Amino acid sequence: MKPIIREIDHVVIRAADPAAMARFYCEALGCAIEKEQPEIGLTQLRAGRSMIDLLAPGSTIDRSDSGIPGQGRNMDHLCLRIEHFDAQRLSAHLTAHGARLGPVGRRYGADGFGPSLYLFDPEGNMVELKGPPDAAFATSL
Repeated sequence: MKPIIREIDHVVIRAADPAAMARFYCEALGCAIEKEQPEIGLTQLRAGRSMIDLLAPGSTIDRSDSGIPGQGRNMDHLCLRIEHFDAQRLSAHLTAHGARLGPVGRRYGADGFGPSLYLFDPEGNMVELKGPPDAAFATSL
């Protein structure tokens, strides 16, 4: 039987400094800590209906063959769909939280074309914030 995919359940990021990463994702991007499991080196953040798991290298569930965080990326980027998109306000907010910003553009995603903004978290992982699809703007006029 072929699986039917609904959405991304979670993404795991191996973080050299999980506490700093959790602060950034919560304060700058609006995630919330849902579950902390220090005994296995895992902090789980709620990101809408999905999760972002921050894993401490060398923890009991980390794999030795996963490499070293910060030395080569094993994830191109994480895309988070957001409800409202105001590039200028988002940029100001993210810059105030120390994010390095990438380009704003109109890009294709799960809901079609729409605005998006790239940024980099404290450990250099690229995150895309994807706004509502163009079709949402046409129906709201």
